[in-house]
Amino acid sequence: MPAIWDSPLTDEQRETIIRRVSEEISKRKLETPAILFLEMHKPLANIAAHAMIAVSPFVMPFFGFRSVDEYSQFVSDRRNIELLIQRLENKEEPKEVAS
Repeated sequence: MPAIWDSPLTDEQRETIIRRVSEEISKRKLETPAILFLEMHKPLANIAAHAMIAVSPFVMPFFGFRSVDEYSQFVSDRRNIELLIQRLENKEEPKEVAS
């Protein structure tokens, strides 16, 4: 079995994760709640990444080794969370006020 976090995320992998997650959030029209959630939990990102590793034996059969490895590495860095927040903020469309 390959080691977790054996090689760091490439910029391409990071961008793919940001795109995939932001599209799923936007598809469900949950940009604002997601931004609030991510901002509130940004300080706990590293703990969440290590929790993902701790539960990885239970979730790997469902999501696969590569997904668990990439997402846990992604979440471990606050800068990645900030990039995701920025992407979500840019995707938000301004709401028109009814007259």
